[in-house]
Amino acid sequence: MSRSGSNASGLAANLDTEVGKAVLDLGLATKTELEFCREQQKQSSDPNQRSLADLLVENNFVTINQVKRIRTTVDERKKSQIPGYQLLGELGRGAMAKVFKARQISLDRIVAIKVLPRKMSENVEFVDRFYKEGKAAARLSHPNIMQAIDVASTPDGVHFFVMEYLEGKSLYDVMIPPPQGDGKSFSEAEALDITIQMADALAHAHERGLIHRDVKPKNIMLTPAGVAKLTDLGLARATDDKEAAEAEAGKAYGTPYYISPEQIRGDVDIDFRADIYSLGATMYHLVTGRPPFEGENPSAVMHKHLKQPLIPPDHINTALSAGVGEIIEVAMAKNRDERYARTEDMLEDLRLVRNNQPPINARRSVDLESLSKIEETGKTVDIFHPAEKTNVWADPMVMGVAIAAGVSLLINLILIVVLIVK
Repeated sequence: MSRSGSNASGLAANLDTEVGKAVLDLGLATKTELEFCREQQKQSSDPNQRSLADLLVENNFVTINQVKRIRTTVDERKKSQIPGYQLLGELGRGAMAKVFKARQISLDRIVAIKVLPRKMSENVEFVDRFYKEGKAAARLSHPNIMQAIDVASTPDGVHFFVMEYLEGKSLYDVMIPPPQGDGKSFSEAEALDITIQMADALAHAHERGLIHRDVKPKNIMLTPAGVAKLTDLGLARATDDKEAAEAEAGKAYGTPYYISPEQIRGDVDIDFRADIYSLGATMYHLVTGRPPFEGENPSAVMHKHLKQPLIPPDHINTALSAGVGEIIEVAMAKNRDERYARTEDMLEDLRLVRNNQPPINARRSVDLESLSKIEETGKTVDIFHPAEKTNVWADPMVMGVAIAAGVSLLINLILIVVLIVK
């Protein structure tokens, strides 16, 4: 056999191997069916041996359309080879990255790999943000935050971020109407359970000096077991990263439906209270079925976050408990000084309401706000405000005494007149 013939034979064998892996990974055929086709290949006397894909179709183990999918998967694997990982298929894609399901060969476990497209690799800002996301996630270890495993690049310059693989869907996919989503509406109890998990995750991040800056339904995964996981730390920033804060001054980073007013203004000193606002906005969407503010375009929505009063959630969903409404309204106060002073305070209130108790920190926030206004004016005011002045004549005893006194006075006047006449 010539060298060229040998090379062609080797390429065909490699292709068949990749096809075989893809067929098994996608669950399109069993090992037994695959081995049956391989045995047919070995017994064939045809010098132009038929491919494994052709034999799978010929034996009705897979369809022609499935073969097309297999070849697409194989092509993706060839384009995005990552040492130490076997790509199994695409999970999703966005404007900045593709996410693949993969097997980590050394530990034989399934992971998810976010890959930065080559065209994005030429943009220093995108690459820098990509690595910051990986490093930020690595600082966190919490059951309700997607775990980071590795962030690196291949010898040929492909940047990738390896993370925990999660079964399930994002809250966004669960909530949007069919056919794109499930069109699910959440009960108050379900919404509280999800928000409690997210508040706990954010408290963990905030304690370690990280703010997420993009809390929203799309960045919350819900597993079949009901576990909520915070994902996508692409906009996360350390609170002490002054250089990044200065570089981003005046720019609105976030998602319009859930973004805090201070993020819209591009304030430099963004802190954990921006995440509290976004979590409140997300909870609002969960319990009412719609975002807190809507508009014709992102600019209109963001203007409402800045200026328009929030319609209380229990005015939209009248079945809500008062406690849920109080938590959301404090979390979404336009002035961040009027929001929860700590993420743990919001978490405590959520747990209290979940246990059918009133929120204590939300009410304390309102009381402190009133007291601060008193201190600013220097005036003393009554804490309780009677609806109207007390009417003493409404008391029967007072009326009785008054009538008796009047009758006595009248009798005395008559006696005086009689004496004078005599």
